[in-house]
Amino acid sequence: MAGPTTAQPGSDKRADTPARPPHAGPARRRPNRRLTLLLAAVAAVLLAAGAIWALYGSSWLRVERVTVSGTDVLTAKEVEAAAAVPVGDPLVSVDTGALEKRLRQKLSRIDTVDVVRSWPHSIGLKVIERKPVLLVEKGGKFVEVDGEGVRFATVSAAPAGVPLLELEPEPSASLRRFGGDGLLREAVRVAGDLPDRVAGKTVKVRVSSYDAISLELADGRDVVWGSGEQGAEKAKVLTALMKAAPKAGHFDVSAPTAPAVSES
Repeated sequence: MAGPTTAQPGSDKRADTPARPPHAGPARRRPNRRLTLLLAAVAAVLLAAGAIWALYGSSWLRVERVTVSGTDVLTAKEVEAAAAVPVGDPLVSVDTGALEKRLRQKLSRIDTVDVVRSWPHSIGLKVIERKPVLLVEKGGKFVEVDGEGVRFATVSAAPAGVPLLELEPEPSASLRRFGGDGLLREAVRVAGDLPDRVAGKTVKVRVSSYDAISLELADGRDVVWGSGEQGAEKAKVLTALMKAAPKAGHFDVSAPTAPAVSES
C-alpha cells in the first residue's frame, strides 16, 4: 500500500495562498486617520486664532463712527456725548448694555434706546424719547410728565398741545389713600383716555380728589370727568354729547350712563 506522498524538491510551499488576480494593481496604503485628525485640529486652531485677531487685534473691525436716530427734542450731539462710545476700540468689545444704561441715566428724556453694532465700523443709537401728556408748573418753568406718570424733564416754555395739570387736592380719604403721586397718575390716566377731538383742545386738567377730575378746554368749555375709571366709555359719551350739543358749555360724564349737558 502506498504511503503518503511527500513534497517534491523545489515545490512552492505557498501553493495554498490564493494568487492575486492578474489584473489587480499595486496594494493601496490606508490613510493615516490619526494624522488626518491632527491636521484638521491644527487648521481649526489657526482659523479660530485668525478670527480672534481680526476681531480684537486688527484695525479692520474697530469703531470709527456713531450714528443717532429717533431724536425729537434731543439733538444727535447730546446723545452721542452722553453715550461716550469708545471710538477706536474693537467693535466686538463694545458693551451695548452699559451704553443703554448710561444713556437712560444721563438723559431722562430717553424712554428706550437700542444700541446696535453695524459692521464693520459703526455703532448705531436708536432712541425713543418720552412724550409729555401733562405739564406741572413749578417756579415759572414746566415739568413734563409722560404717560406713565414719570416727571422726566423741566423746560422753560410749555410745549404746544400739552395740558397743564392743576393738582390741588382737598383733605380727603382719597388723598390719604393715594397721595399726590397717586392722584398725578390718575390725571395721566384721564389724559390718555381723552378723545382726540377733546385732547387737542384741553388746556388744563384739574384734580381735587380721586373722583373729582375736570377739564378746561381752550374755547372756555369745561368737562366734569370724575375718576379715571371707565375712561373709554366716558370718551365715547363725551364725543356724542359734543356732536349733539355743539353750543353747550358744560359737560358732565362722571356717570357715563347718566351724562349731563348745560349751556354754562
